[in-house]
Amino acid sequence: MPSESKRSLLVSRTWLQAAIVVFLFGFFVLGLLAYWTYTYEPPIPAEVRDPSGNVLFTRDDIRQGQQVFLRNGLMEYGSIFGHGAYLGPDFTADYLHRAAGIVLDQNGGPSSDLARQQTIQDFETNRYDSATQTLTLTTGQAAAFGQLERHYSEYFGEPTTKFGLRPKAITDPQDIKDLTAFFAWSAWTASARRPGHDYSYTNNWPPEPLVGNHATADTVVWSVLSLIALLGGIGLLLAAFGRWNFLGWHGREMRRISFRAPDEVTLTPGQRATAWFFLVMALLFLMQTLLGGASQHYRAELSNFFGINLAELLPFNLARTWHVQLAIFWVATSYLAAGIFLAPMIAGREPKRQHWLAYGLLGALAIVVFGSMAGEFAGIEGLIRRGWSWFGDQGFEYLDLGRFWQILLIVGLVFWVLILFRGLRGRLSAEKLGNLPWLFFFSALSIPAFYAVGLLARPGSTFTTTDFWRFWVVHLWVEDFLELFTTIMVAYIFVLLGVVHERVALTMVYLDIVLYSAGGIIGTMHHVYFSGEPALHMALGAFFSAAEVIPLTLLTLEAWSFLQLGAQQGTRARTPFPHYWAVMFLAAVGFWNFLGAGVFGFLINLPIVSYYEIGTSLTANHGHAAMMGVYGMLAVGLALFCLRYMVPQEHWRDRAAKLSFWSLNLGLAWMVFASLFPLGILQLYHSVRFGYYDARTLQYLTGHLNTLIEWLRLPGDALFIVGGVLPVLYLAWLGVRHTAARATTEEEPKEILFTEIVEAGETRP
Repeated sequence: MPSESKRSLLVSRTWLQAAIVVFLFGFFVLGLLAYWTYTYEPPIPAEVRDPSGNVLFTRDDIRQGQQVFLRNGLMEYGSIFGHGAYLGPDFTADYLHRAAGIVLDQNGGPSSDLARQQTIQDFETNRYDSATQTLTLTTGQAAAFGQLERHYSEYFGEPTTKFGLRPKAITDPQDIKDLTAFFAWSAWTASARRPGHDYSYTNNWPPEPLVGNHATADTVVWSVLSLIALLGGIGLLLAAFGRWNFLGWHGREMRRISFRAPDEVTLTPGQRATAWFFLVMALLFLMQTLLGGASQHYRAELSNFFGINLAELLPFNLARTWHVQLAIFWVATSYLAAGIFLAPMIAGREPKRQHWLAYGLLGALAIVVFGSMAGEFAGIEGLIRRGWSWFGDQGFEYLDLGRFWQILLIVGLVFWVLILFRGLRGRLSAEKLGNLPWLFFFSALSIPAFYAVGLLARPGSTFTTTDFWRFWVVHLWVEDFLELFTTIMVAYIFVLLGVVHERVALTMVYLDIVLYSAGGIIGTMHHVYFSGEPALHMALGAFFSAAEVIPLTLLTLEAWSFLQLGAQQGTRARTPFPHYWAVMFLAAVGFWNFLGAGVFGFLINLPIVSYYEIGTSLTANHGHAAMMGVYGMLAVGLALFCLRYMVPQEHWRDRAAKLSFWSLNLGLAWMVFASLFPLGILQLYHSVRFGYYDARTLQYLTGHLNTLIEWLRLPGDALFIVGGVLPVLYLAWLGVRHTAARATTEEEPKEILFTEIVEAGETRP
């Protein structure tokens, strides 16, 4: 179509230019930080020797130990550098504390001031020779390695399930030696001073007085500056938005609209196919919550699940692996389906045979989901030794699935983008590049693009490097680009319903891009304060992650205005508003976005808090409130919006939607406020007072008070699953069973979901 016939850009070019500049600046800085990651990551010695020159372990042993750690799913049991799961110990802190205790005893015992000072010096002194790539340990450190190799042999070879792992999880002597070498290397990076600095490669993390690890000046100063950035930024933005109402929400308030009854909206074959997506979504949601309940129960009863020794059938690391992966899968399934459902409404028509492509995508998704779960089971159970990283358990938290399944998922996401492009092609050719249809397409394209970055996290790379790339997926993919895609989808839904003008929705989207990119891109670094990165990563990560809370505050306020306007339109409309509970889920997204992602996220992102807190229940508290509260609630809301058109009025059950809304939100609130948040505060207090190592031990986690609080979570979990998830499954089943046979490939009227009522004497704008 000739360019002169294209619809002009609906907003000022300044918005487009600002979005591009902020986006490019953020990734330019991330590119520099990637370079510094590779340049200044902790070295892996070719050989580690004792003072007599005897080789204790080698670089190959360390790398093989990392792979043993990942292959056995230990990152979904404990953690390294604070990253991983929360039942087992942090093995960096565990090895460092135990080794320091052994060295202290050999130096004269804790009662001797001289022995304590000598122990600190032993661990602080960096004896790595970069010319020969050799690390020399002291006599005490070398002895500690031998003793801890025996300790971990007993720990992972335990014939019972008392640690939450399967019996005799790791028994091969070489695997134990390699695993101990990996732990020893991580502990060395955490205590040896970075060349030219007075702190370790991990910015003195973990806090361990036996080796002289205390919070650095960077940790304290950048925490203070983050608070200043947050308060100043919120003040400036609230002042600006109080002074200028440039979003223009109220442009449609005086218009009255008539919503088309869902039974009168003609569905395309592709839209009808999405009913199966939502059924699969609901089933995966149910599986994910059941696994979540099982994995959480380990913290209440390690070896007993209501009389069943669950760890023999479903050890903690396997349950949590599936729980985390299914959280991504069920939410993604809803988003894929919603994209396919909305495309014909945006384009005005649907190409022929689009539904067959949708069914093909669903089949591919099922293969990836259940194939990867089978591979993770086989990997953790030790059934796959060769090719484990490709077909078994790759082992990185949030990227547990084998690389073969990971690549298949990326291919499936690209296929989904092609389905959308096929459906939107006609509309895209008639629009300027910066208008809403193009932004919808580009945001969809970013989903496979940034998930693919996870391929750079390779099991054989240095853990510091893998963590850097892994968090591009955990943070950038989830918190930035999925956020952008969902914002555009929600905005488009309100445009299609006639609640707001497209120009206003487009302005909102550009505001979202600018504000989230300003803090969210560079703010990715708040995850890697203590992973072996230079202090610069902490400085930028802390400062810009504080800025992430500013758009959450602002957009939450604007979202309430947005939803209030929708409610006003519903009351002024000539026909009933058909999406009350879907919109209520969108309102819940705004609440949890501010609380879970904003308040709880900022709490643990402050470097001085993260220093004592990382890898504790406050991290889980933020993760549950943000992931389920934002992306989960939105996934359910999108499902209800689409299913409302598929299920005829006579079969639709608003009571089920209402029950699900209140049960999911009250259940999540119960989970957070009755369990995760108080557990996290108690654990943080224990970490500061008694030490991080002690706060991560099973002895502390299974103490009487913690166990009581874990049991208090049970009613909330039951309400969440029974009252929240099952009604969603029921409504999805109605979608498959009763989807009306109303299909066409012909072009529909532009205002497909509403009609604007023009009163006598009025004119259209």
